[in-house]
Amino acid sequence: MLRVADLEESLKFYCDILGMKLIRQKDYPGGKFTLAFVGYGEEKNNTVLELTYNWGVDSYDIGDAYGHIAIGVDDIYTTCETIKKLGGKVVREPGPMKHGSTVIAFVQDPNGYKVELIQTSNRSETVVTTK
Repeated sequence: MLRVADLEESLKFYCDILGMKLIRQKDYPGGKFTLAFVGYGEEKNNTVLELTYNWGVDSYDIGDAYGHIAIGVDDIYTTCETIKKLGGKVVREPGPMKHGSTVIAFVQDPNGYKVELIQTSNRSETVVTTK
C-alpha cells in the first residue's frame, strides 16, 4: 500500500504511464479516505498495488525504511523511452546494477516513490559495459 497525495495524478502515472489497470476504487466517507487498487491483471491471479488517498492530506514523508517497488519488463530501454514520452520521470537510466549484470532502471511516481524496472528477457545478458 502506498499513501498518495493526489489520487488522480497517481492513477495517471500507474495506469497511463506504467500501463496498469484500475481494478477497483472505493470511497470511505466515514474514514475520509479512498482506496484504489491497480495492477496488470485481476487480483485473483495477480499482485496488485493499493493506493490510499487520505482526504485533505497533500504530502507524506516517504521515510528511510521504504525501498522501492520492482516491476519486471521485457524491454527496459523501450519501456523507459515510452515512460519519458508519456511524461514520466526516469531517475536512473537503464544499465547494469552495481555488482551484477542484471539491467535495471528507476522511475519516480508523482509522490516521490521509486519504481525499479528490471529487464526480464535475455537482452540483459548481451549488454556490454565500459569503464
